[in-house]
Amino acid sequence: MANRGPSYGLSREVQEKIDQKYDPDLEQRLVDWIVAQCGAGVEKPPVGKQSFQQWLMDGTILCRLINSLHPKGKEPIKKIPESQMAFKQMEKISLFLQAAEAYGVTTTDIFQTVDLWEGKDMAAVQRTLMALGSVAVTKDDGQYKGDRDWFHRKAQGYRREFTEEQLRQGQSLISLQMGSNRGASQSGMTGYGMHRQIM
Repeated sequence: MANRGPSYGLSREVQEKIDQKYDPDLEQRLVDWIVAQCGAGVEKPPVGKQSFQQWLMDGTILCRLINSLHPKGKEPIKKIPESQMAFKQMEKISLFLQAAEAYGVTTTDIFQTVDLWEGKDMAAVQRTLMALGSVAVTKDDGQYKGDRDWFHRKAQGYRREFTEEQLRQGQSLISLQMGSNRGASQSGMTGYGMHRQIM
């Protein structure tokens, strides 16, 4: 973690608002899912935001998580470095984020490396993991492990097929969404440049 002193004024208010978005109940659900998804060798951390951050901070668990969502031999992160150097750990977090985006998590749901590394916005980390779980449940490719009720399924596209006859009929109708000109007239309008009669 960065060695920073306490923040004051507006910086402190902003950080307090960010911290209020963190959900301890969601933390427990995410921990349960990560342990179930990664399997043996992953132990639960103590309860609390700091412990959750420390647990994920080196990036190894995140890399194992994204790899476990892919079939054997098709993992996006081939070799997870075991280095304890800070820049290597941040690199593992970046690899996870790139793999999560490739897996289907939208860019707006992805946290930045410093949000986890420095503990700036752990709620964003929770959002990314929730989005990843939702994509995994929605894909339903047999790689997801855990309770399916922990995450919601994302909506799938519903393509509609119309016949040529139905399309032609639709072109001849003026929908009320386009507005109506019933009752419209220009009575009472005066030409440009003429004075208005105000009485």
